[in-house]
Amino acid sequence: MQTYQAQQQKLREKPRRWLITGVAGFIGSNLLETLLRLEQTVVGLDNFSTGHRHNLDQVRESVGSKLWKNFELIEGDIRDPVVCHRASTGVDFVLHQAALGSVPRSIKDPITTNAVNIAGHLNMLVAARDAGVKRFVYAASSSTYGDHPGLPKREDVIGKPLSPYAITKYVNELYAGIFSSTYGLEQIGLRYFNVFGRRQDPEGAYAAVIPRWAAAMIKNQPIVIFGDGETTRDFCYIDNIVQANILAATVDSKDAVNQVYNVALSDRTTLNELYRTMKTLLSERYPHVENHEPAYEDFRKGDIRHSQADISKAQTLLGYQPTHRIADGLKEAMAWYQQNLSMMRR
Repeated sequence: MQTYQAQQQKLREKPRRWLITGVAGFIGSNLLETLLRLEQTVVGLDNFSTGHRHNLDQVRESVGSKLWKNFELIEGDIRDPVVCHRASTGVDFVLHQAALGSVPRSIKDPITTNAVNIAGHLNMLVAARDAGVKRFVYAASSSTYGDHPGLPKREDVIGKPLSPYAITKYVNELYAGIFSSTYGLEQIGLRYFNVFGRRQDPEGAYAAVIPRWAAAMIKNQPIVIFGDGETTRDFCYIDNIVQANILAATVDSKDAVNQVYNVALSDRTTLNELYRTMKTLLSERYPHVENHEPAYEDFRKGDIRHSQADISKAQTLLGYQPTHRIADGLKEAMAWYQQNLSMMRR
């Protein structure tokens, strides 16, 4: 944590101008809140296709009107090069989070996933290059590891992609690498592993497992576990993701730049273990959850069986040190959903 705390102090002493794409989303809004608390100037870009205005409302309420004045929202689409150039003008650091997530969504609609995740990503790289930004940090994905069976996952060993979404995130890395070698743009990719936490949307067909299960348990609705429940994931709480983004944008070492990093805990949690932990946490306030039981269905196409990250590279080169293990993150996340679920439905 010493590296992260030191970088935060440097930012307070010398504020910068940041661009967050996908600012109204789950990850984007958490990045926004942290940066505003650090007294930074932030430009946010979002088309609200998957992000929500209530996320921005909650950030404004959290940080207060004085800090909120340091934020400018641009409503637009990363598929529009003009919008990307406008948003990037005068920016020091880009945190590019905008994308269409979800493996199942990409299987159902690969064309839109490709347009947003590849063409949009390329637009942002060009805009960042032309604007002369100091560093471009982007959301990569653990899906890039594809069918490679080795554990833990190391950044330099990947397999064959298993979905259109995975292909788009791998292409993002290839494009970023070309922009560093060809144009001198400093860039860092962060391969997220199953991020969760406050403001993650529980609604919709492509909602992530933790918020979807939390909402279902609270409302006493059925839950489906695909497969036998022994599938494992490396679940990573949002505060760890925020830390990694800020470290990636501000790291001074040239050896750390133009790299891709795993961002996770280096843990493995089965879906059955996840369900039992969430059930225990929620049953304290909702007694009906004690009698809740999941249903099991066939494995989904494109899903990998096991996932666990090797985070030693991020620890060594970025100074990344996760503050929240899975139990800590789940406790905070469940408390947040208990307080905010009704607001999100409205």
